[in-house]
Amino acid sequence: MSLLLRILFWIAVGGSLTSTIYCLMVIVAALRFGVRRWREERALLEFLPPVSMLKPLHGTEPGMERNLETFFEQDYPEFELLFCARHDTDEGLRLARRVGERYPGVKAKYLTCGEPLPAFHNAKVFSLAKLDAEAENDLFITSDADVRVKKDYLQKMVQNLKNPQVGLASCVYLGTTEEGRRAGFSSQLDAVGKSVEMSSGVLVADMLEGTKFALGATMAVRRESFQKVGGFEELGQFYADDFVLGNRLAEQGTGVLLATHVIRLMVQDTPFGLSFRNQLRWMQSTRRSRRWGHLGTGLTFAVPFGVMGLVWGLLSGHAAWGAAWLAAMVLNRWLQAGVILRVLGDEDWAWGMMIYPLRDLLGWVLWVGSYIGDRFYYRGKIYRLKDGGRVEET
Repeated sequence: MSLLLRILFWIAVGGSLTSTIYCLMVIVAALRFGVRRWREERALLEFLPPVSMLKPLHGTEPGMERNLETFFEQDYPEFELLFCARHDTDEGLRLARRVGERYPGVKAKYLTCGEPLPAFHNAKVFSLAKLDAEAENDLFITSDADVRVKKDYLQKMVQNLKNPQVGLASCVYLGTTEEGRRAGFSSQLDAVGKSVEMSSGVLVADMLEGTKFALGATMAVRRESFQKVGGFEELGQFYADDFVLGNRLAEQGTGVLLATHVIRLMVQDTPFGLSFRNQLRWMQSTRRSRRWGHLGTGLTFAVPFGVMGLVWGLLSGHAAWGAAWLAAMVLNRWLQAGVILRVLGDEDWAWGMMIYPLRDLLGWVLWVGSYIGDRFYYRGKIYRLKDGGRVEET
């Protein structure tokens, strides 16, 4: 056996072992989360204070109308909805107004903030600063425009702030395409990656060291929490502002929780190139925000090491062993995806489980790509990621 084949063999062995250990950790973490979720689903919902829901907007996209409707349809005694876009002509803000007209009983405000100030490289945080200034209540529920929720969403999320020592709670999500299986395959892979890959890492991290981060798709957060970490102007310098907010609160000793409520994150049906670029942008951000954790992520993928095992088998005259090696790693990912999707309540879990090995392989490619370059394109501008997760326009 040549030296290169030996090296390939041992890399494949090492990666297969670490990914298998990780898979077992994911299963334990998912079952732990499932027990918590079962208990909290049956708990009395007695904490129902007035809440302000904050939703920054920028443009519109397919399915957004239904996303917005679900926030107007909340079964909750007293809440207000606040929307903010850069300009009054923004199509997303106009859509929110039209939707709001169908729900006259819901208190809603439609605001504009103008173009972000130079200190705000993150336009979403600039919008949040405006919403914070206009909100009537001190308990916030923030959410992105691509989030879709059930009628009990507000009830369930606000329960996480019952303890006054808790400053923030966020939740995992199920990536969902509007078209289901009719969506492009790249978008389906993106969706299942958001459901399985993201949730797996979050649940394991929460099990091992508690929640020291936040997921910005939706958060239950106190008004004072933003100021505790330096205010909106400080957060506006980061691309992953949600991670920074949760991480700094945790470091200060403020409670940060992973809620057991699960939302839908709607994934657009986009061409492979655009989908790949969007996913790579998030990988690059994670690399800058969590340098060592992101590096270790490379050892959690399984299928790439199975492919290495197959190549080793073919080149060394052990084709059957190589094929069995790859099959074992595919089974590894089927097990991980099946458990996660069932615990999160995905009705189409079987299909997601079947295609997840391909997403695992793509995820590894994205991980490798995250170490190539520090610039990315977003909403018509080019940005550069700096160490620590700060971002600047180029």
